[in-house]
Amino acid sequence: MAIKSLGYIGINSAQLPQWQEFACQVMGLEDVSTRLNADDDTLFFKMDDHPYRFIVNKSDEDKLGFCGWETNSEQGLQDVADALAAAGIPFEWGSEQDAAARSVSKLLRFADPSGTQHEAFYGVISDFKRMNSPVGVERFITGDQGLGHVVIPAPNFDATSSFFTDVLGFGLSDLMKIKFTDDPNEPEKRLWFMHCNTRHHSLALFEMPMPTGCVHLMVEVPSVDEVGLCNDRRIAANVKLTGTLGRHANDHMVSFYMRSPSGFDIEYGAEGRTVDDWDNYPVFHSTVASFWGHDFSVGHQD
Repeated sequence: MAIKSLGYIGINSAQLPQWQEFACQVMGLEDVSTRLNADDDTLFFKMDDHPYRFIVNKSDEDKLGFCGWETNSEQGLQDVADALAAAGIPFEWGSEQDAAARSVSKLLRFADPSGTQHEAFYGVISDFKRMNSPVGVERFITGDQGLGHVVIPAPNFDATSSFFTDVLGFGLSDLMKIKFTDDPNEPEKRLWFMHCNTRHHSLALFEMPMPTGCVHLMVEVPSVDEVGLCNDRRIAANVKLTGTLGRHANDHMVSFYMRSPSGFDIEYGAEGRTVDDWDNYPVFHSTVASFWGHDFSVGHQD
């Protein structure tokens, strides 16, 4: 497939100071806004040798802005454009100024059938400076696996899932069906997990609308100790816990969830599963989210 990883995430927020505090002092990202000559309405956060991985733009609303998907070459990006054109999906090429603002060589933009905005790009422009975490996070698990994973709403589920698998070439890793009550009349909501590299999933689609345009974003650190240290920072900063510590049944991630300033959740985890040979990987339907832990009821408590 042409798309190789989740390259960056764009976030809209009316709360830039809160994002600066949350990203740096809780998540442990480095604020490189000044280095990237950002204006007062934009924040850039770094987590590895890429120039940044998170962009937060000032807005009147708080929600996911866009997902940026990395290809390895100009031909890979052209392959994405050709696939979109063949499927009749509208897209537009970014200008040179747009590419410069993203620190990439070339990019294009499109929306999926459920309305989430996406970008595809190639040629990251980087000075390969290391991340300097203000709270001492040594590193994040990125590289060929990308920045982590994103779970987005897909109320138009059939068209959206087909778009990512048939047009963009994502593979299905596993699936779930979710109900929130014991009411037999409540319809099940599908939750599909998809891969584009060795990470168990870089994308998941959830069959219901979300006002924030995002269910959660996941970042991965090298050890459970780093996860625990982040949870301590979360407590000290009075950030809401939305899912207790647990280990997922599908990607084996040991993680907890917390509420971001834009209203969607951040999953902070370690020990995520990777798959080197997807041809011999059995897709499965799980009936539980986790082997243990991950009590999400805490997110609904005051």
